[in-house]
Amino acid sequence: MSEQTRLKVTILNYTSCAEFTVGTAGRLCYSEEGFEEVGKMTSKEARDFVRKLISFGHESPLEHITFTFGLEGVSRSLLAQLSRHRHQSMSVKSQRYCTELDFKFIIPPEIENIPEAKKIFIEAMEQDQAAYNKLADILSAKHFLTLTGQGIPEKKALGMAEKAAIEDSRFVLSNAVETKIMLTANARALLNVFSKRCCSRAQWEFRDMAQEMLRLVKDIAPAIFEKAGPPCLKGSCSEGKMSCGRLHENNSREE
Repeated sequence: MSEQTRLKVTILNYTSCAEFTVGTAGRLCYSEEGFEEVGKMTSKEARDFVRKLISFGHESPLEHITFTFGLEGVSRSLLAQLSRHRHQSMSVKSQRYCTELDFKFIIPPEIENIPEAKKIFIEAMEQDQAAYNKLADILSAKHFLTLTGQGIPEKKALGMAEKAAIEDSRFVLSNAVETKIMLTANARALLNVFSKRCCSRAQWEFRDMAQEMLRLVKDIAPAIFEKAGPPCLKGSCSEGKMSCGRLHENNSREE
């Protein structure tokens, strides 16, 4: 078992001239001209028009630009939450094809800060690792005998047996086990993610990741993401009775 790992968010790829692309798509909706004409904009004009589009809720042009992120040091627990945002594409490290014989893990801050709790948590990770490794050995040996008994060459049988073994052994693993994700989403989908997951009520790991993603895309397309984040930063809260109650404080901080 490896030691605790940390969040790392990287921009792997994105639509170049993002604001110009959105601006062109937006202008097309309100013009009788062709692309050659509607695309005649300076960078400032494109940025200003994008701000105008967003201000009156015309967000479909934002779907023409995408951002691809590399997410590392995140837990399988986070993956379950991330999958609920359906307007995005993900490729994830597979526990069926990749062994977890020396897995890394994420420790929640509340556990990290209490020595007694951290000790219990580490012990649980060690037990998970031991159980996984033992199950993998037992199942691999069983599958190997079965496969070679069917006449499959030993080298091939060994690989097939290991794959079959880890497919079932992973069931004992914790939600804390680290995974890696490649995620692609359009700007409109990202605004939705940021509005929900940058909120103080969002789960801490997802919130930390969303805030880092937002920081990165702001550098690329500031006009699109300059007001991205929880609704309270724009003067309202969508959480109803579940609100954190700090709307005024958040508005003052933004000002």
